[in-house]
Amino acid sequence: NLQKVLVGRRHRIAEMEASDNNKKDNKPKAAPKAQGQKKDVSGDKTKILPDKIKELPEWYAQTLLRAELIDYYDVSGCYILRPWSFSIWESIQAFFDAEIKKLGVQGAYFPLFVTEAALQQEENHVEGFAPEVAWVTRSGRSPLKKPIAIRPTSETIMYPAFAKWVRSHRDLPLKVNQWTNVVRWEFKRPTPFLRTREFLWQEGHTAFSNKKDADEEVHQILELYRRVYEEVLAVPVIKGQKSEKEKFPGGDYTTTVEAFIPEAGRAIQGATSHSLGQNFSKMFNIQFEDDQAQKAYAWQNSWGLTTRSIGVMILTHGDQKGLVLPPRVAPYQIVIVPIYYKDKDNTALSERAVEVQKKLTALGLRVFADLRENHNPGAKYNQWEMKGVPLRLDLGPKDMESNTIGYTRRDTGAKELGISYDVLGERMLALMDEIQANLLARARANRDARLAHISEWDKFIPALDAQNFVLAPWCNTTACEDEVKKKTAEHGEKLKEAERRKEERKNARKTKKTEKSAAEPTEPVGANPEGTKAEVEPAKAADVPAATENDEEEEFEMQTGAAKTLCIPFDKEFQKDTEGLKCFHCANPAKVFCLWGRSY
Repeated sequence: NLQKVLVGRRHRIAEMEASDNNKKDNKPKAAPKAQGQKKDVSGDKTKILPDKIKELPEWYAQTLLRAELIDYYDVSGCYILRPWSFSIWESIQAFFDAEIKKLGVQGAYFPLFVTEAALQQEENHVEGFAPEVAWVTRSGRSPLKKPIAIRPTSETIMYPAFAKWVRSHRDLPLKVNQWTNVVRWEFKRPTPFLRTREFLWQEGHTAFSNKKDADEEVHQILELYRRVYEEVLAVPVIKGQKSEKEKFPGGDYTTTVEAFIPEAGRAIQGATSHSLGQNFSKMFNIQFEDDQAQKAYAWQNSWGLTTRSIGVMILTHGDQKGLVLPPRVAPYQIVIVPIYYKDKDNTALSERAVEVQKKLTALGLRVFADLRENHNPGAKYNQWEMKGVPLRLDLGPKDMESNTIGYTRRDTGAKELGISYDVLGERMLALMDEIQANLLARARANRDARLAHISEWDKFIPALDAQNFVLAPWCNTTACEDEVKKKTAEHGEKLKEAERRKEERKNARKTKKTEKSAAEPTEPVGANPEGTKAEVEPAKAADVPAATENDEEEEFEMQTGAAKTLCIPFDKEFQKDTEGLKCFHCANPAKVFCLWGRSY
């Protein structure tokens, strides 16, 4: 190996260890050892991921790229969804679209653009979205007479059409849904799937002749969103109603499903179902003649689910090997890896792998046989683990002789050998359900462990700083909510300032150490006196986690930001009798139990 000679004061020689896992061998390479083992292997797609707990943002960014979920684009906040992630979105679409069609919802498509006049028609609505609206101001080199907005949502696009379509109570209910994209020019730091300037979603818009039917649908849709997260993505969520401050601009009330990411100590809104009341029907004159020949305004709802759901799933289930996909959304549920040998005829192994693939595919399973002979088994294992495939079947010469096959689970790493082909299909189908259920149960246990029940203000911020979310009795007033948000934001700024000062002290120590080192005699090139440590050239940040320096001070884990209400939960396990209880913050009589937390 060549040494890279660094000339200068106190520079030491570093020998870089070269590894080549693609080195061909007569014997097949063993699968990676126990889950969590930090072993560097060759190739960008197989190097160690950053620690998910300590370096979550970097873990997330590298996982998205190395699992081939996204690619970056030259417009900030916009990303390319590669086939692996788009297939997951298609699975979500297929489930939800089939369920809403059972409720009588029909598909439609409305234009991307909205006039300024239409957008301004509902004052509260446009005020809520104004900072995020992107405008088209030119056509070629010519300025437009009037700017045109790119939809941040479609109420103001759809409802003029609703006003033309609805004339009689016989025209109601009107239920439409579109799968489309929207643009919201976020000013916060873009994060793929979680916070992007363009994203994919479905938006449903409905109109009813009475409030009762409209309210019923709000909760029907919310239950479907719960099912998307829990039954499809294996992510536990909490159903509830948003506070008055957090509700949809221009709506009567907003219901939500909220998820929680323990490693981040942050909640994330999963999907929302809004009751719009008659606010928009009055603005857009959506009137109908009832069965008494009287004019009335329609009662309306809107509801939406976005590609953010994919990001929530990744953060919930991913581990140090990459993605962990629930079987119901995995593009491939099973991958078959034949154990090829060098300089041997592997035709029979390939044929058996294809035979198994066809057998399992016929049962409705999504199966891929990895027949690449230019990749050794270890490289294939790493790749499919990174991409989160729920089950791997290994097929070697001994399996051929015994007419059996073995598997490895992605969620637990558990293995089973010697499965007869007679029961293989039945076993694989059962394992799909087992893995799906295990992922949901594990995620729910992790989330519940971070739910803090408090009733006093002095315990609130420490609970948040410990990366929890909080259930507390609350007076349900906007003034109180504003005060909580203000105080927690101020606390967050203090934490940031403390971290900044700590960083300054650390840099000062580094500078002092460098100056002292520079004053010492220069070592000859290549020297490494006894008692000194050889320094290894640091790896690129894109490859491995940045090295951390030992510090006598306790490592400070940043957890800042204002807290807000997440939702007032509907489930009985979260709602208790507030009789005689006081608000945890202002000490006024409590009206509800509310979930609070920092959020994405």
